[in-house]
Amino acid sequence: MDAQVTDPGINAVPIRCFDQARAKAARWEDSAHKYRPGYLYGLPILVKDLTAVKGLPFTLGSRIYKDNIAAANDALVDVLEDSGAIVLGKTNTPEFGAGANTFNDVFGKTRNPWDTNLTPGGSSGGSAAALAAGQVWLATGTDLGGSLRIPASFCGVVGLRPSVGRVPQNFCGEAASVGELGVHSVSGPLARNVPDLALFLDAMAHHHPSDPLSREPPEMSFSEAIQPGKLPLPSRVAWSPNLGIAPVDPEVATICEQAAGWFASVGAEVVHDCPDLHDAVDIFQVLRAAVMAADPAGGAHMHDPNRSLLKPELIWQYAKGFSQAPEEVARAKHAHKHYVQRVLEFMTEFDLLCCPCVMVASFDVDIRWIEEVQGTRFDNYVDWLMMTYAFSLVDVPVISVPCGMTTDGRPVGLQIAGRPQHDAALLAAAAAFEKAHPFASMVPIQPNVRHLKDCSSGN
Repeated sequence: MDAQVTDPGINAVPIRCFDQARAKAARWEDSAHKYRPGYLYGLPILVKDLTAVKGLPFTLGSRIYKDNIAAANDALVDVLEDSGAIVLGKTNTPEFGAGANTFNDVFGKTRNPWDTNLTPGGSSGGSAAALAAGQVWLATGTDLGGSLRIPASFCGVVGLRPSVGRVPQNFCGEAASVGELGVHSVSGPLARNVPDLALFLDAMAHHHPSDPLSREPPEMSFSEAIQPGKLPLPSRVAWSPNLGIAPVDPEVATICEQAAGWFASVGAEVVHDCPDLHDAVDIFQVLRAAVMAADPAGGAHMHDPNRSLLKPELIWQYAKGFSQAPEEVARAKHAHKHYVQRVLEFMTEFDLLCCPCVMVASFDVDIRWIEEVQGTRFDNYVDWLMMTYAFSLVDVPVISVPCGMTTDGRPVGLQIAGRPQHDAALLAAAAAFEKAHPFASMVPIQPNVRHLKDCSSGN
């Protein structure tokens, strides 16, 4: 679908470079990369506005950087352009990627194509919404606390948080990786289905000299790995409706439980179990705040005139990071080591761990963040994301795949975690699940521009 037709209703791609993309397409020629796995042959893509594209605005969704123009490409963009991609534009993000509802004071709100009264999630909400509306086949995202997975769940598309180092990136924007703290923001792919996502991951998964964590592509391409029979399907699958820590909407939990049960039909033993994650919230909150405080720009952001330009959630986040005592961070780091050990020991017993991606389905776009679920109240914008950030604390690949719809027509994603470095096996399992279900065929959709209809009717 034409982005110029669909985007006015959803505001997913506020930064566009259509003329530049056409010029590149006109100059594009087949090359020596012709037979390289993941070569995209001039396919247009969208890039989240936490990732630099040379010559384009690089706002990070913040008024502080509203006039900033990227002087150079991010490592990921270098790799993608070398893989034959053509950047069509940049997608909307919350300020500095903080939060799971995509709005900011530079470009405004992004809306969900399924119902534009609803949020697409975040922080890669612009990318997910653009995919669901059919503007492109492939879009990039980033993920610290769930920012690739949550919008995939809310928009009925597929989002993968890959293993750390699988996709190269420069360390900027959304609370960049700080290895000493053990918490990593990663870049990764979003797509409308698993085969497209595997192709996109093949295009991304290359070493770049500016990212010391990046690695060479695997021997078997991800596109090949998802073909039936290439890799064995899981033999043991764990299912948890709440990871033992989270309140989850009963309808969402039921949809996901039925989806996880499908693996029994292909021979897996599906067991109701999960690792001990009791301290996930405390660990993540302390380490995430420490990551924010460790950002060299953080101090400048918290002094006027910049402080007055920040949204209140970021002021709270920076303040928490700067106020934490070293002893508190040290305790969280110590607890984190034991947390990782427990999860990795658990994953030696299971091929996959399935659970709801988010504790709720998409909600009113004007609600900044979820404050209560099933009687449990949250006093900050991060806690309600615990179903996703519980996995961000451990270096395992995690994917959200569409698995059903609520009775009122909102998409729901099943979150599936794999074993460490087993990205290919995870994608193969997700591809098998997707092939047996109709959800991938439900997008793209023409945006249901409800918010304008409701306004015109006086509601």
